[in-house]
Amino acid sequence: MMRTLFLNPPSYAGFDGGAGARYQARREIRSYWYPTWLAQPAALVPGSKLVDAPPAGLALTDILPLARHHDLAVVHTSSPTFTGDVRVAEALKAENGDLTVGFVGPKVAVQPEESLQASAAIDFVAREEFDFTIAEVAEGRPLPCVDGISYRDRGGTVVHNPDREILEDMDLLPFVTPVYKRDLRVEDYYIGYLLHPYLSLYTGRGCRSRCTFCLWPQTVGGHRYRTRSVASVLAEAALARELFPQMKELFFDDDTFTDDRGRAEAIATGLARLGITWSCNAKANVPRETLQALRDNGLRLLLVGYESGSQQILINIKKGLRVERARRFAADCRELGITVHGTFILGLPGETKETIQETIRFARDVNPHSIQVSVAAPYPGTELYRQARENGWLPEDADGATLVSQDGTQLAALSYPHLGHTEILESVDAFYKRFYFRAGKIAEMSAELLRQPDMTARRLREGTEFVRFLNRRARTRKPA
Repeated sequence: MMRTLFLNPPSYAGFDGGAGARYQARREIRSYWYPTWLAQPAALVPGSKLVDAPPAGLALTDILPLARHHDLAVVHTSSPTFTGDVRVAEALKAENGDLTVGFVGPKVAVQPEESLQASAAIDFVAREEFDFTIAEVAEGRPLPCVDGISYRDRGGTVVHNPDREILEDMDLLPFVTPVYKRDLRVEDYYIGYLLHPYLSLYTGRGCRSRCTFCLWPQTVGGHRYRTRSVASVLAEAALARELFPQMKELFFDDDTFTDDRGRAEAIATGLARLGITWSCNAKANVPRETLQALRDNGLRLLLVGYESGSQQILINIKKGLRVERARRFAADCRELGITVHGTFILGLPGETKETIQETIRFARDVNPHSIQVSVAAPYPGTELYRQARENGWLPEDADGATLVSQDGTQLAALSYPHLGHTEILESVDAFYKRFYFRAGKIAEMSAELLRQPDMTARRLREGTEFVRFLNRRARTRKPA
């Protein structure tokens, strides 16, 4: 068995680029998702080590000594960080010339040949789901015998091995919580709308929705929702409670946990018996009776991708959602006392100044407890990326680096004849200000602090970070 290092490498300060991040970027407030996609194969490889550098505050100088004590380094990469991650791989190889380096993640899954050609330091890349692929490499199996990878042969020619069969029995995957306990410090992981400290898990992979912008289903997870058994999920939830008594909330990071409503209710019932407060992703079409059943069994918060308040844009991106249905869902959540964190995207195909205002009005009307406003990010491998290339919405020389600024903050990469990228980016700040800086929302958030005085210090920190973020971005847009 090769001594294996699983690495989410150092990157931009405060950059959330781990394998659980929806968008690899530096957020408005400090936010870190768990590197679950790395923890899963790490759990399959005995004696492995998982290092998540950004949340731990580790620099390259902290990572380099690890190269001398490992035979295999598995590096998670993304389009925005790829160039920097290649430099990390080259530095690791310089430290230990015998080290085998493999890259994983959606970037290399859809661009395996280009990724390998970027540097001789990359020995192989794993495509799509890579859990058992990496386990076989770590066992010492020769690269030509491992399905699901691309590599260079002795002559330097890139070879693409056959695809690995998609994993059907999700219960074959071991639990990730022991890896979290062994290698991570849970207090390092913050999400503004989740209780702290929180823990996140996947109970399944894949998403039935066909949203044109969404990265994971189009590159790694697929569009079929494959799930762990209820018993498996509840067993790991019980273990999480045992290993992390400080855990205040368990978050299920499946793209749409509520797609299988009967299963979601069964899991919720078991979580209630365990006394666990929990949250999950959801589409804004969950029936009221399901919402009530989940709430009655410990559900606290739903992370909901509204994306837009324009019905035409929802059609353009194949969201499969009606605006009026989303309004009814929001009203149901409010009446049932379920907290909602809503996410929105500006700059999607069909966006205009008018639809931006329509989305802002929609957000104020449905009034989730908190929001995240992103700009449309055309990641390679997505239908949005293909559309952008075909229609000239993306510069010809654009690469992953165009998705973020020099400090890792999201940029508006897309530009339309009627709506430029500067207008899109400026609209993000206007969205935030019109949503949060109003009397009703300020009163609502002040009341939260009165009800939960232990949250005061955290909210003040997050508020300060948020204001600094807006001011910093405003300064970067000023003409020289």
